[in-house]
Amino acid sequence: MISNDSTQVKNIIVTENLTKTVPTPHGELIILEAINFTIATGESIAIVGASGSGKSTLLALLAGLDTATHGQIIINGQHLTTMTEDQRATLRATTIGFVFQSFHLLPNLTALENVMLPLELTGVKQAKTIAQELLDRVGLSARLQHTPKQLSGGEQQRVAIARAFVGQPKILFADEPTGNLDSASGAQIIELLFDLNQAHHTTLILVTHDHQLSARCQRTLTLAAGKLL
Repeated sequence: MISNDSTQVKNIIVTENLTKTVPTPHGELIILEAINFTIATGESIAIVGASGSGKSTLLALLAGLDTATHGQIIINGQHLTTMTEDQRATLRATTIGFVFQSFHLLPNLTALENVMLPLELTGVKQAKTIAQELLDRVGLSARLQHTPKQLSGGEQQRVAIARAFVGQPKILFADEPTGNLDSASGAQIIELLFDLNQAHHTTLILVTHDHQLSARCQRTLTLAAGKLL
């Protein structure tokens, strides 16, 4: 069952022998093998490794977007691997935020509407006021009524970050958040992520090839051929 207990846990993420395999015509393909680690509440973590090392699969497993073949994932004291899809969806809605490389904004909604949407879906009152305040915090108070195509890449990513933080998640997952940005915009996004991380004590987990970004994290997890080095 999903717990409503807001007590802060020391290790907000724990994995135990986490393994992901997929069948192929040539036999079982190992994507991740016996991954074990803990992440403390409020910690910032970079997950790095070459393409194909299993980084994005690990992020999807931790976020409950994919299911493990073997092993355990414990998120905020709850066993993710034994939950139903509905329970995982509830956990994502109440505990987890996402930032993606390709922004994933809804093209027909304004910046304000994109940030309001998660709050409206969960019935939060004052969704507009909360969204406006967060967009102001990320420097977009003059862009509230602009649609994504009217915004630069850096501005779109700031909208995506505001949307990710609007529900005050305990954990923020970011998959290559600076991957589609120029160096100046990327640097601004890095500062914004860590400013919000510190202000909200949000656990920050980043998949990245950006050395500047990984260097800002408190710790780095390195994957190679599906194994944690």
